[in-house]
Amino acid sequence: MKFAIALYSPAHAPSSRRALLFAQAALAGGHEIVRLFFYQDGVHSVSSNVVTPQDELDVPAQWRDFVTQHQLDGVVCIAAGLRRGVLNTQEAERYSRPAANLAEPWDLSGLGQLHDAVQAADRLICFGGP
Repeated sequence: MKFAIALYSPAHAPSSRRALLFAQAALAGGHEIVRLFFYQDGVHSVSSNVVTPQDELDVPAQWRDFVTQHQLDGVVCIAAGLRRGVLNTQEAERYSRPAANLAEPWDLSGLGQLHDAVQAADRLICFGGP
């Protein structure tokens, strides 16, 4: 089965960890992940400026490692990212911001990427949100 996964909650929310565990289990079960889409507060899960306390799981690092290891398509909604200060180098320069906090393996793109993923997947699985 092909899954598109959308994450709406930040890294410190339980649903972010559940999304990661689901994605790991899906791949371990022989399924495919068409795209991971980070939307709304989910964009905080990909910021390279998140510092996790030593006694907590570093979920943003786990997401980064998971996407890198499996060469997955990890897309961050550009509108949600800009609104929350999650910028790649190009957008930081474009808006004259002092720094970028979005690095590899993440791609900053539009909501159309979620639509495309839904069209290519058998199921859209969403975690978090209002």
